Amino acid sequence: MTRATPVSAPASPGEINLLGVKVSALDLESATARLLAAIRAGRRGYVCLCGAHGLVDSQSMPELRRAYNEAFLVTPDGMPLVWELRRQGHTDAGRVYGPDLMLELMREPGLRHALYGTTEHTLAKLEHRLKELAPAATIVCRIAPPFRALTPEEEDKITRDLNAADADLIWVGLGAPKQELWMARMRERLTAPMLIGVGAAFDFHAGNTPQAPGWVQQRGLEWLYRLSREPRRLWRRYVRVVPGYLYLLALQRTGLRGFAAPPQIEVQEAP
Repeated sequence: MTRATPVSAPASPGEINLLGVKVSALDLESATARLLAAIRAGRRGYVCLCGAHGLVDSQSMPELRRAYNEAFLVTPDGMPLVWELRRQGHTDAGRVYGPDLMLELMREPGLRHALYGTTEHTLAKLEHRLKELAPAATIVCRIAPPFRALTPEEEDKITRDLNAADADLIWVGLGAPKQELWMARMRERLTAPMLIGVGAAFDFHAGNTPQAPGWVQQRGLEWLYRLSREPRRLWRRYVRVVPGYLYLLALQRTGLRGFAAPPQIEVQEAP
């Protein structure tokens, strides 16, 4: 496929300013269609799948908020974001869940995929499982980076390896906010049209971590399900995120606090 200069935002999105982050009004089907069209047109960017956790963290991390707002798409990965999109008139918005988006694009014939993140053991399990879930998928590269800051030499080698694979999509499973910051920083160096940060999708599809039942996800209670599975690791996060998001949302809705509108970044079309 043709390569083009990087782009930072969708051409004509329906989106809202949610706590200072542009959130795209999409569902799984429309997100998949937009990404396929962008890849086929040779456009380059990265995609952030955002939930309430990311929005709350972005209030104290300007570099994370910048990474979101320079993304090609910021999709609603949590039901609270879907509910707010619908409340603001985007009635067709739906959850763009990382594991589901990954399978949808993996099942598209002709695409080349690279996997970046987690451990080599998990990547091997993931690739094996994807052969069952998405037989059409072509995995051309898998890299498990060390769980520490990379040296410049290591980063250069990873860049060369990813570019040599000539992938159409690089799936990034580093967890938030690390994956968003990595994609924003590495976008200019990588030739693949799209980078997509999917967080725990690697562990879900590899079978390391069970997913919440569908009815739990649709009711916006996945956080409670995950908390019940890993209370010691997650309780501090959710004690901060759940009330924090509701409080900030109330401030924005009532106008008691302003959240600067994300900048509009011109899209560069493929030649």
